[in-house]
Amino acid sequence: MLRFLLRRLLVAIPTLFLVITVAFFMMRAAPGGPFDSDRKLPAEILKNVEAKYGLDKPLPVQYANYLSDVVRGDFGPSLKYRDKTVWQLVQEGFPISAKIGLTALALAAVVGVAVGVFAALRQNRGADYAATAVGVLGVTIPTFVTAPLLILLFGSMLGWLPSGGWNEGALLNMILPVTVLALPQVAIISRLTRAGMIEVLRSNYIRTARAKGLPESRIVTEHALRAALLPLVSYLGPAMAGLITGSLVVEQIFQLPGLGRSFVIGALQRDYTVVMGVVILYATLIIVLNLIADLLYAVLDPRVRLS
Repeated sequence: MLRFLLRRLLVAIPTLFLVITVAFFMMRAAPGGPFDSDRKLPAEILKNVEAKYGLDKPLPVQYANYLSDVVRGDFGPSLKYRDKTVWQLVQEGFPISAKIGLTALALAAVVGVAVGVFAALRQNRGADYAATAVGVLGVTIPTFVTAPLLILLFGSMLGWLPSGGWNEGALLNMILPVTVLALPQVAIISRLTRAGMIEVLRSNYIRTARAKGLPESRIVTEHALRAALLPLVSYLGPAMAGLITGSLVVEQIFQLPGLGRSFVIGALQRDYTVVMGVVILYATLIIVLNLIADLLYAVLDPRVRLS
């Protein structure tokens, strides 16, 4: 186990370094700058502002200075939000994005696994075809379509739910964004669970369990489901990272002050440090969650050995 963790750590460090490097130079290569606006700053003022943030130095020097700060845990100040550091923006937005994302993922996991198992046990029947159709719709219809439709129906026409805003995380304000985030995840999780269950139910040890006279409910819950969830574990790592760092479109549509919205605004305004901070956080979460997924593999499947 220790050797496995050390090996993964040795791979994670250069991976994170590569992500930081590519993101840094891509941001600088994009047209425009953080201090470009309709009202052009006088040349002398612009020079002083760039000097304050070190943007007047050659690009390799900026890169080296940024890497040095990141290693010390300093992501720098925001170039657009006055008197705020990137870390402060992360502390403000991350809990909101995490609350919405984890709630959506939990809902999607419960509903998706239930629908997937239900469809697998009724393969090639009406219920299976219905679940498949719903799954295809959930995957193909993007969130920027479902979000306005739900706002129009439940917010404007029926007036049951708020159309946007956070309101300190009130339940009514969370229902629509959580639903929009959960719908595509339900579709994907149900498809993965269905495929896994169908494969496992045809395996020899399931036939043996049935031959011994075990109840079907026990076979499904204690034997088949555990093995069928293995493909799902691989998917949930990146999915969780994306959801808890904030859905870019959903937070923008529902006007939620989460990390995803800060990332969108930062990218549009060329706020280099904010974009870099979110990218580093996202990459770190993917690395950590994929490691946790590998560990869960060993728990769910005794045949897997970590060494």
